[in-house]
Amino acid sequence: MRRFVTLVVLLLFTVPFGLSISGCHKAAVVTFCGGGDSGVVVGQTTNITLQPKVYGISLAYAQKGQISTPAATDCKGNSTSPTKYTYGTTDMTIADVNPATGQLCAGTWNRNVGGGIADYTTCNPTNKTGIAYVTAAADSTTSNPLPVFVHPIVTSIVLGSPTPTASCATDPDPSTNCCAVAQNASTSANPYTGNSCLSQGVTGQLSARVYQNGTNLPADNISCSVGHLTYTPQDTTIVTIDQNGVATAVAPGSTIISASVSSTPSSAGFFSTCPPVSIALTNPGATSIGQNNTQPLTIVAKDTNNTTLTGLNLEYVSTTPATIPGGSSITPTYPGAASITAYCMPGTCNPSPFNQIGLFGNGLPVSSNKVQVTSPGTIGTILYIASTQSQYIVPVDFTTTTLGTPVRLPYVPTSMVISVDGSTIYLGSTTELMVYNAVSNAVTREDTSSPGLVLAVSPDGNTVVITDPVRKVTTLETSAGAVITTYGASSTHAAWTPDSQTVYITAGSQLLVYSTQSGWHAIAPTTPVLDVATTTPSVGAYFAGATTTARGYCPITTANGTTSTTNIFYPDAGVVGPITDRIAATNDGNHILGVTATTGTPQLTDFVVGIPFGSCPSTGLNFTTTATNQAFLTGVTATAITGVVPSTDSSVAFITYTGTGGVLPSYIPAAPGPGTVGSVKLSGTAIAPVAGVFSSDNTTFYVGTSGDNLVHIINRTTMTDTKTIAPNLPILNGTTPVAPNLMVQRPRKTTS
Repeated sequence: MRRFVTLVVLLLFTVPFGLSISGCHKAAVVTFCGGGDSGVVVGQTTNITLQPKVYGISLAYAQKGQISTPAATDCKGNSTSPTKYTYGTTDMTIADVNPATGQLCAGTWNRNVGGGIADYTTCNPTNKTGIAYVTAAADSTTSNPLPVFVHPIVTSIVLGSPTPTASCATDPDPSTNCCAVAQNASTSANPYTGNSCLSQGVTGQLSARVYQNGTNLPADNISCSVGHLTYTPQDTTIVTIDQNGVATAVAPGSTIISASVSSTPSSAGFFSTCPPVSIALTNPGATSIGQNNTQPLTIVAKDTNNTTLTGLNLEYVSTTPATIPGGSSITPTYPGAASITAYCMPGTCNPSPFNQIGLFGNGLPVSSNKVQVTSPGTIGTILYIASTQSQYIVPVDFTTTTLGTPVRLPYVPTSMVISVDGSTIYLGSTTELMVYNAVSNAVTREDTSSPGLVLAVSPDGNTVVITDPVRKVTTLETSAGAVITTYGASSTHAAWTPDSQTVYITAGSQLLVYSTQSGWHAIAPTTPVLDVATTTPSVGAYFAGATTTARGYCPITTANGTTSTTNIFYPDAGVVGPITDRIAATNDGNHILGVTATTGTPQLTDFVVGIPFGSCPSTGLNFTTTATNQAFLTGVTATAITGVVPSTDSSVAFITYTGTGGVLPSYIPAAPGPGTVGSVKLSGTAIAPVAGVFSSDNTTFYVGTSGDNLVHIINRTTMTDTKTIAPNLPILNGTTPVAPNLMVQRPRKTTS
């Protein structure tokens, strides 16, 4: 009876309590990996991955390393977070591991050495070459074995031709493609040998040889002991390389390839993407384009394997960018004429390391054919008139036919050059450089550190060439006045290439070339050079002198083995012509016009030229040059030729001089055969045309004259002197007018 009562009491107390608990608690749902009611639970770690699981880790003797953080997942591939990993190794005499942190030692870690030295702080080399496998374990799960390659210290890595597979077992100097780690990779690219270039989009499997002891001897080849190499290009615009060492050619050029092993990079070799050998530029529309109308040009570029290239970073250059700027589409801003050429210029297209210029054609410029473009119409002109004897400059706006107010300059100018965009005029003097704003008609900057003559302004307006005959130095400085570079020689004339990358400078017994890519080049000409004119296309330049000569921009290249070159830059282009004092090139690229006054009566020489385009031959360029017409400019007695001024449409050129004659000599080139020599009779008491400039639309030639000290306006169509204007430039410290022998102009839209 007592037992029964006790049982009832227990039931009264426990049943409600149990019911209360079960009514408030819901057990967590357990999901099993197999979908049943038992087994491994979802969320439990079932897989641990160590990377890089195929290629492993490479360590030199006694080098320390670190296993990357393991990636743990459950049976569904969801990430898990074990609280602790324990690391182990298959052979701690090759590669030891700190079991708690995963830090590696290419040798054996210190353990229990006493003296207050913590365990796993000193890596003791065992100098055993081999592979040990390390693992990470957590939650009763062990990772994949991660290979650790331990090897001697690498002293060099050489990228090169792979060992033929059939010879791997017997080659005393095998490449990495013979190694087990390479055979584990699944790639199908053909081997890259380094003996030729690869076309854009083509892939190649890189291979290398790894050496110890500072030699490249077969006995020191440790290629198959170091594990996986990681390749990195210096310029990823030329080639990309994946983790398997497969290189994909991207754009023309060559670049250094670094190979990394044991976390240490080494310059291993280079990679070459094939350069263009031809660039065909065509204008699918009319050659006459109205102002502000756009005409796209088409380009087809082929490489050395006749592969069509895409995405080239070409430079489109115009001979007269002030009126018709260059571009892949042409949009004239003013009436005028221009030749458009496309260039693949190293630095932005087909670059290479300096010691590999010319190897497989990389590092060399490539030019297209030229396309002639005209824009019809007429345009107003603002003319700026000055003199080397006066302290004033006079602007004349021909859109309003008004003579501007003379502006007093700080000093008498020795030279005057206007920027292509017409915004800035640079005037040299014996005291300072004067910078004149052509829009506001005011001197905006004076630079006493840059006295001398202004020779040229780059077409992009960023660089000014100044020579100081007193200090005998030639300076290139920015438009803001910062010195870019100097050369210890005084100069006479300079001519930029239309892309603003190269300037040719005549310095008497020296011919100077400055390139933004390769710096200064000083050349000793066979005879002193007096004047310079760049060719169209701008693949070189002609030089006036006792013998007219030419230089090309393609170097003469000599290969030094298979990986480097030496070059002779700006070599002679094979031209030996008659004497000229001043020289100019027509924009159509067909004529070089030179004039000399050494005979008293000036003599003109028309050189009909064949300017090559396309890729550079390893022997340099040769310009086909024929003196088709040599004619005396009768009726003129010249003491000096001051200019040869062709129109931008290449239809006529005028010659200016000091001396006597009262006429303005002209020359109308012809193709083929000799052109026509003529002259324009100057009105009034003019003695000699000392300086001249064409309007941008080529309809008018403005010429300053001695004798009457006026500016004569020559009608290009009728070849007549139609009008004169009097700038009245007063002589320094006096009032007597002097001859206007400095003139520049800029276009201006006509106001209605």
